[in-house]
Order: sequence, then structure tokens, then C-alpha cells
Amino acid sequence: MSKGLVSVIITTKNEGKVIERLLESITAQTYKRIEIIVVDNHSQDNTARIAKKYTKAVYQRGPERSVQRNFGAKKANGEYVLFLDADMQLENNVIAECVKVFKSKPTIGAVSIPEISIATTFWERVKAHERSFYNLEGDSTTDAERFFSKASFDAVGGYDETITGPEDWDLPERIKKSGFKKARIKSSIKHFERVPSPFALAKKKYYYALTSHRYLKKHNISAISPKTIYFLRPVFYKNWRMIIAKPVLSLCMFIMFTFELVGGGFGFIVGKFQNL
Repeated sequence: MSKGLVSVIITTKNEGKVIERLLESITAQTYKRIEIIVVDNHSQDNTARIAKKYTKAVYQRGPERSVQRNFGAKKANGEYVLFLDADMQLENNVIAECVKVFKSKPTIGAVSIPEISIATTFWERVKAHERSFYNLEGDSTTDAERFFSKASFDAVGGYDETITGPEDWDLPERIKKSGFKKARIKSSIKHFERVPSPFALAKKKYYYALTSHRYLKKHNISAISPKTIYFLRPVFYKNWRMIIAKPVLSLCMFIMFTFELVGGGFGFIVGKFQNL
């Protein structure tokens, strides 16, 4: 392990159209002690070729991102690990701020980074409207840390490879339960939303919900809770003025929630009774 080094781990599959934007933002960071590790899931496009322009550490591994992330962490030499998706872009000070937090507070094990949604289509704007509620001050229900000390990551055994979707919540929660603290920085990640329709979101939620019963059981969370049902999340009602200020987006947001709830609920039922 190299002290002060940050291992940035990117999981990909057919991300040739977006990955270079992320890689450029990593190389532009004010903090320079960085290694880039790309774990590709056998892309059929030029993802790996583009990645190799920025790093020699390009590997092939699947089938799911939890497996990819853990594999990348095993290859990492850093004192810290940062897990990113290809459709993101970092502000220049993101990594510097994260490292500063760890150095100032030795008990910290995980750091959350605000994500600002970038939208071009109507339904992407609806999704961006939803995410804007979470980013006001952070939200304990939805925040999922992605920057960790390698010590805290290793202490809990990394991502749970039996879960796809809720693993983003599962890992930080296990890190907190093991005794580490969590923190949040101000610099943000731009997340370029790709939301063609509510039907596509429902399909995605269905897939991610297939193994959600394992996450809920592990953390003793009810299937009917703010974690699983958007309509129960206090952040929307505490910030009701934002709903009124953008009535069309807010109405469509609740329509979107309905689609996601149906897709996720069906996936949960199928996964639980088929023991997926």
C-alpha cells in the first residue's frame, strides 16, 4: 500500500461514448497521487481501447459491478479507493477534499460526494429534479459513499457480491457498524443521467430489486420503508416548496416513482420467492 495514493476504480460495460470525459476529469484533479484502474465487463465497443490511453491497468471481469469493484480493489495499491461509474465527471477538487477529510479525522472510513445530475431529455430532467432534493444537505436515506480508506474497505470484506443494486448502501452501512465514521465533502460529481423513459427505469429497478431481499434482511430493514419506497422519503415533504416551485417536473417525478415502485416491487417478489 502506497501512503497517500488514491486508487480510482471504474467499472464499465460498453461505455465508449462517455468514459473519456470521466478519465479526463480524473487526470485534471488538483490532487495528483492517483492511479486509475478500469475493470471492464467484456465490452463490445471501444471502451477498453479508450481506457488504455489513460492507464495500463485495464482488466476484464464480470458478471456484476460488485465483483468488478472487489477485483479492482485487489489490484489497488492506494491508501484510499474511489469507485466511479463511467457516466460521471469529477470537479477538480473532489479527490483533494476527500483526502483532506481523512487526514484531518483518522476515525473516518467513508466519504460521500454530492452528485449533480446533468440532463438533456425531459425524463432526465425529471430524474435530476428528484436528485436535487437529496443534494441540499445530504440525505441519510439515499446517500451512498463511494470514497473509502482501504483499511475500512478491507475490514468489512468489500462489496457483497451476492447483491446487485443495494450494494452501494450495504458497504457504507457495514463500514459504519464496524466502528468507522462517515463524512461528506462539498465538491461534487456530475452524473450524466441516461433515462430514456419511465419504462426503462422500471425495468432497471426490477433488475436491481431481484437481490434486494438479501440487503433488507441483512440490515433488518422492512420492505415497506423509505429505503424502498420513494413516497415515504421525508426529504420530499420537508422541502415541499421545491415541489410547488416546479409543478410539472414534480408531478412527473411522482409518476416516475410509481413506475419504479411497480418495477422494484415486482423484482423484489420474484427475487425473494425464487431465492435469487
